[in-house]
Amino acid sequence: MAALDDKKGVQPVILDVQELSNVTDFFVIVHGNSTPHLKALAEEVHLQLKQAGAGSSKKSGTPESGWIVMDFVDVVVHVFSSETRDYYALEELWSDAGRIPLHIEGEQ
Repeated sequence: MAALDDKKGVQPVILDVQELSNVTDFFVIVHGNSTPHLKALAEEVHLQLKQAGAGSSKKSGTPESGWIVMDFVDVVVHVFSSETRDYYALEELWSDAGRIPLHIEGEQ
């Protein structure tokens, strides 16, 4: 997702949960380095998905909570703080899902 690259999201991954969930097709998981970074990531994802014609969305959480969830029906985007991402470990919870890694420019 270009939005994650634009705002320097950390360790983004897309989980293909089409065969595992009847709620959504994909989870996008990324984390940021600070509360303002989480806010910027969430705002940019929302803006770019809306511009791309994504359907209606629902948002839950705040940058201060360390976890923002944006539901675009076919895609659910999780923007975490590093600590919250480690704590909830969605990648482990959904370990049977296919992974589509995203490379962010400048990341190793």
